[in-house]
Amino acid sequence: MKSMKMLPLAFFLFLPGALCPAGQFKTVVVFQPSHQSDTGENYNEARTADAMVQYAMGEPPYFDEHKVWSYFQPGLHNADTGTNTLIAHTSAVEGGKISGYAWELARSNELQPLVFIGVHNNSGSGHHAVWGYIHDGDLMMTENRKLSDVLIEEIARATDLENRGTHLDSSTGRNNYRCASTGRLAFYSIDENVNYAHYRVLLEIGDIEKSGPLLLDEEFRMAVGAAIKRGLARFLGER
Repeated sequence: MKSMKMLPLAFFLFLPGALCPAGQFKTVVVFQPSHQSDTGENYNEARTADAMVQYAMGEPPYFDEHKVWSYFQPGLHNADTGTNTLIAHTSAVEGGKISGYAWELARSNELQPLVFIGVHNNSGSGHHAVWGYIHDGDLMMTENRKLSDVLIEEIARATDLENRGTHLDSSTGRNNYRCASTGRLAFYSIDENVNYAHYRVLLEIGDIEKSGPLLLDEEFRMAVGAAIKRGLARFLGER
């Protein structure tokens, strides 16, 4: 057998797929589980959301996946409390410290993700359901809606949660954080002025009061995580 002539490293770097299995480790995906632990007695939204994200990341197909979560991070304000729609908990600086949300978004932007998925639980809705939210007024609204629709469809199909559809973040009328571009009320973590991911959605999975026991069930969390990954794979395959 003739010996193979050594090729320069640059040859492999520019050879499509040469150093990476097809469809794997190319698409950067960031998950942001809720870090809110102040969600009522005997319930921790952060732990539930994180479990769902961990199950999603453990399911194939595998992308270049990361989690941004301020829950255990020192030197921040509201690292494990606070809401995504209040200036004091998001864009505000307290005593020289940035918020948990700001830290998470900075980490996400460093990773330059194609897809960003926030995972939360709803509360006070009166519905045992799943909702998707997209940012009102940015250029990716149509594509973000497609991603959200696919994700919540898969979650509803895998569970007994009602599919309550995809909504604009401004529609909730919550608190006082506003998009700098539109002036409308917004969710900080999917605002295009803060989050530079190409696709950005926020999921509200279950209602703490209506879905409480189920949200604590490990099989339910696992089913939700698998459904998120199926929806993500489906969206990326169809786009």
